[in-house]
Amino acid sequence: MTGKESLRTNLRATLRALVGDAHVLTEGDLTAYEQDWRKRERGRALAVVRPGNTEEVAAVVKACAAAGVSLVPQGGNTGMVVGSIPDDTGTQVLLSLQRLNRIRSVDTANLTVTVEAGCVLQTLQEACEKEGFLFPLSLAAEGSCTIGGNLATNAGGTQVVRYGNTRELCLGLEVVTAQGEIWSGLTGLRKDNTGYDLRHLFIGSEGTLGVITAATLRIYPLPAAQLTAYAAVPSLDAAVALLGLAHQHLNSGLTGFEVMGDFALSLVRKHFPQQNVPFGADTASAPHAAAEGEAAPYCVVLENSDHESEDHARAQFERLLEAAMEQGCVLDAVVAQTQAQARALWHIRESIPLAQAQEGLNIKHDISIAVSRIPAFVTETDALLQQYLPGVRLVNYGHLGDGNLHYNVQAPEGADAEAFLVEQEGPINTIVYEVVERYNGSISAEHGIGSLKREKLAKHKSPVALGAMRAIKHALDPHNLLNPGRVLSKE
Repeated sequence: MTGKESLRTNLRATLRALVGDAHVLTEGDLTAYEQDWRKRERGRALAVVRPGNTEEVAAVVKACAAAGVSLVPQGGNTGMVVGSIPDDTGTQVLLSLQRLNRIRSVDTANLTVTVEAGCVLQTLQEACEKEGFLFPLSLAAEGSCTIGGNLATNAGGTQVVRYGNTRELCLGLEVVTAQGEIWSGLTGLRKDNTGYDLRHLFIGSEGTLGVITAATLRIYPLPAAQLTAYAAVPSLDAAVALLGLAHQHLNSGLTGFEVMGDFALSLVRKHFPQQNVPFGADTASAPHAAAEGEAAPYCVVLENSDHESEDHARAQFERLLEAAMEQGCVLDAVVAQTQAQARALWHIRESIPLAQAQEGLNIKHDISIAVSRIPAFVTETDALLQQYLPGVRLVNYGHLGDGNLHYNVQAPEGADAEAFLVEQEGPINTIVYEVVERYNGSISAEHGIGSLKREKLAKHKSPVALGAMRAIKHALDPHNLLNPGRVLSKE
């Protein structure tokens, strides 16, 4: 046995002593831990370690630090940028936080909930609702993703237009440092002006600066009514105009504003024909949407959360849509009459990623641009991509309310999707990201950087910002043991 092999064997024995034999996995099918969500890469862990509390997390980190072994923190493993699986060397410890899943307390007077990192987002949503409160973070993977991962990637979702990203929902953190020390900052204070706000370093750091083990989060009273509308619009410019009117008419009641291009919706109609997608080429419910047999170029899902009554919310929606039709920014619209209808409308939007996966491998972009500049960005980038590769299909949808588009690129009809991804991902990313940079946007709005976008970050991020980020990484994790190779490339 070599010295390295002996060290690894000893480390596994130490880890078993710390968390129990059953929670150190080295054999069997570890796909759930070692393969990324999009199935783009498969790693190999020295061991998968599943601590049960914060003290065990700290002990595991200390043991790995003493052995000079790097570790990769992981929550629900639903990330989109290959940021939470081990590499393929078999030398990294995969630190799963899934057993840290308790809701520690709900403070209704302070409007906060304290929850451990491994708690599934949907579980937290449901627990808060039982208490009569809303935890507003909502995204497609909420049945699988965990709070620690949401914080580590500063997840966004469909409610950002009103409540902000995960960062805005967090009042405090508990973190295990790279040295295995525990920082407890779960005060739940809204005002604490005693120096650097450390929580903001760890939120969005993708496990490269510390391991988030718990958080104190904001909660809100449940709205008296929540209504959903689905509108056909003639252009992205019209969608932006509708957003402006929605802000005027609904004010803080506007809690969701999603845009969907017709090709994205056509994939839902094709792969999930059981869904009733309004205002499509195959429906007769939109007499004003376009010429007969055509679909509206874009559709929008809006949500109005009202704290007065359903009648008040419905009256607001009616005034908004009437004004929008008068100004020509809405062609036709429906307002859900029941919660079941509302869920069905939202399900159309949530089905787009699944439908494009059914269509074949594609090139994903999670970008943000100032809302006012999105129509011009799309017009310019659409033209450049069609010029580069005629027939390329654009799956354009996303959170227009906060300027975040999932501007994805599908192979031309009939092309080999796998070959398209391998051959065209680099050139197409370059085209898209160069336009994003010209529009002063971001190449990652809510998915993070991971390893997938690491080299692109080095190209498109300010050298001054990158220098500051490297200095912070070196100060907090001088031996580069926490999720190395993620976010930052080597200098």
